[in-house]
This record gives sequence, structure tokens and C-alpha cells, in this order.
Amino acid sequence: MSFPWAKHYEPKQPLMRWLDEKLPLPRLVYNSIGAGYPVPRNLNYWWNFGVLAGVALVCQIITGVVLAMHYAPNALVAFGSTEHIMRDVNGGWFLRYAHANGASMFLAVVYVHIGRGLYYGSYKAPREMVWLLGVVIFLLMMATAFMGYVLPWGQMSFWGAQVITGFFSAIPGVGETVRIWLLGGFAPDNAALNRFFSLHYLLPFVIAGVIILHIWALHIPGSNNPTGVDVKGEQDTVPFHPYYTAKDGVGVGVFFLVFALLVFFAPNLLGHPDNYIEANPLSTPAHIVPEWYFLPFYAILKSFTFNFLWIPAKLWGVLAMFGSILLLFFLPWLDSSPVRSAKYRPTYRWFLAVLLVDVLVLGYVGGAEPIARNVILGQIASIYYFAHFLIVLPWVSRSERPRPLPTSITAAVLGKHGETDHAAPALAH
Repeated sequence: MSFPWAKHYEPKQPLMRWLDEKLPLPRLVYNSIGAGYPVPRNLNYWWNFGVLAGVALVCQIITGVVLAMHYAPNALVAFGSTEHIMRDVNGGWFLRYAHANGASMFLAVVYVHIGRGLYYGSYKAPREMVWLLGVVIFLLMMATAFMGYVLPWGQMSFWGAQVITGFFSAIPGVGETVRIWLLGGFAPDNAALNRFFSLHYLLPFVIAGVIILHIWALHIPGSNNPTGVDVKGEQDTVPFHPYYTAKDGVGVGVFFLVFALLVFFAPNLLGHPDNYIEANPLSTPAHIVPEWYFLPFYAILKSFTFNFLWIPAKLWGVLAMFGSILLLFFLPWLDSSPVRSAKYRPTYRWFLAVLLVDVLVLGYVGGAEPIARNVILGQIASIYYFAHFLIVLPWVSRSERPRPLPTSITAAVLGKHGETDHAAPALAH
């Protein structure tokens, strides 16, 4: 989408004119996040989380690079080097806690960002590529977080690597070979630790590259908005700067406030105490659990307890766990409703609330002991998770009757009852 009313960069200083001619970096910044980039005038604070994800990534890269200067990826000394960072390196405790809690903050921000996309239909045309690149970023983040969790080489790190890589052994025929290839041996050891460290260091920069593509794809159709109505003219937009740079500044301030509370007052709140015990291959923890951001997917994995159609339960669990994420790639085509925002889709909004509760239940089951009651609860929640995307969503998108849409973003913003008094009929099915 082009914006003919957008302001164009015209440098006034000789130095800036020369730079703009030789390397148009100022023009790029101006047109990407400055006054030259018009955005819908009705964006709310839920649109802050894309910027917050970028801030969290920068924090992770900076703290991670410094931590890598002091960490030793060797099974004999990895745990000791982590304690060395905490006790002997100046400010090491802060860097380590900031990096560990920064991962949780990063994933939390991204989960909210995904939830906003689901509610406001940001995955719908013409923004399918923005959504698909976002899911790729999410997968890269999960891989990076898992490999980073292994590096402290505590009990939960070691056994987490043992369990997660063990999933690949469920693949018929080649599974065990793939697992040995990933680990560089028959069990997590020096080879695995070096590989995970190298990839954990590399992947954040890959994520940064995909984020650039994500933003580039976003700038082609422009941002979605709470009404889901397309921009119809200059009156529907405002410059990104100063309106949304100020609004994002508020969000960044709140983000760092919560971040500081975690780092300084509850640095181990989201961690596991067993990870302060050095890895011991001969002592299995009583209850192996991943980090909180993996718990819903771990619950889906654990929900398969019996073989079906000659396929082992373990393989079903692995396929379901990965399938629960891969489903998001098909979301733009599973939801065929022409109305984007759930604000005008009452039936869809109710089912989206049910999905949120379902994911929270899966998170609880993922961290709970695998007793019969929890297993049954996880199986019911897993069934609904897949049913929501494969059955409920296509049915709702074809059968529900959306509320009338506003004629424009301006009508919704300026009219006291703009969404009803100045409304246009919703698209019929």
C-alpha cells in the first residue's frame, strides 16, 4: 500500500544531503519510524508489544554477548563458569539475571503480541506474510530459548536436553540416528554443549534479520488497527513520530519497570531450584519440567499415553506438539471471515476467550505432576486446542453474523457512536 500523502525526507544541512545521496540511511529511518511513515490514528497500547519485542531482543543480545566472554562451554566447567559469572565477575550477577529473566520477558511480550494478532485479525489479507514471518520468529525464539536453558549445565538443564532431544528418537527408522547427530554422542555432553552454545549465540542475530523482513513486510500494506477497517485517506492516519514514538515510550518504561522488579527483587521466580545443582547423569530429578513458556506445548506432548493406528504414543505426542505451532502458519486460510477485528465478531470473541482459558489450562498441566486427573485434563485441553483451529474457527468464520463496521477509522475515532451511527453493513457470507 502506498501513502501519497506521506511526508518525504528532504535534508537541509549540506552534510545530511551528502550522506543521503551516498548512503540514504537517514531517509530509511525517516520513512520507517519517523514522520514519513503514516499509521492508523486509532492504534491502542496493544500495538506497543512489537516495539517491546525489539527492545527485549536488544537486551538479550547485549547481555548475551558479554556473558559469552566469561562462559566456558565445557561439561566439566560449564556449571562452575556460571557460578564464576555470578560471584566473581563485576556485575556478573546482574548480567546473568537480566539475561535469564529477559528471555521470559521476551517470550511474554511475544505471546501478548500473538494474542493481539489473533484478536484483531492481523493475520488476514493483505498481511499474511507479516504473520508467517512472525511465526518463523517465534519458532527461532523457542529454539534459542531451549538451547540457552541447557547452558548453565544444572540438573534441569541436563535432563531437559535429554528429554527434548529424546523426542527425535520417536521418528521411525532414523530417529535415533538424528538424535545422536544432534547431540554429537549418545547423551548430552561436551559436543552437545558446544553445539547448543554456538547456535544459541548465532540464532539471536538470525532472529534480528527475520525481524527486519517482518517489519519490511509490515510496511507494504501498513499496520492493522482495532477496527480492522482499511485506511481510506490522510484523515485516517497520523505520523508515527511523534505520536507513536511517545506512546511506545510509555510502554518501554512499563516494560523496564517490570523487568527491574524481576531482576532485583525476584530473579529466581521463574526459574527452577534444581538448576542450581550441577548436572548429574546418574540422578534424575523427581519432576522434569521446561521453562514456563514451553509448558502448554509440553502438556500436549504428555497427553498422548497410548498407541493409536500402529503409531507409538511418543511419536503422536511429538507430532502433536510441533503441529500445535505449525497450525499457526495456516491461520490466515483457516479463518475465512472478511471481518478482521474480534470487536465486531461476537461469536469469535467468545471462542477466543475459551482458547485463552484452554492455553492456561495446558500451561498448568505442563507444570503439574502427571497423575491421572491432570493427564485427562491435558487430553481434553489438547483436543480443544486443535478443534479450535481446525473445526471451530472455520465454522464460526462461515456462520457468524458480524456487527456493522464503521465507515472509516475517522468515523470510529471522532464519532461518539461512530461504530453504530456511521456504520456500514458488514460483509455477508
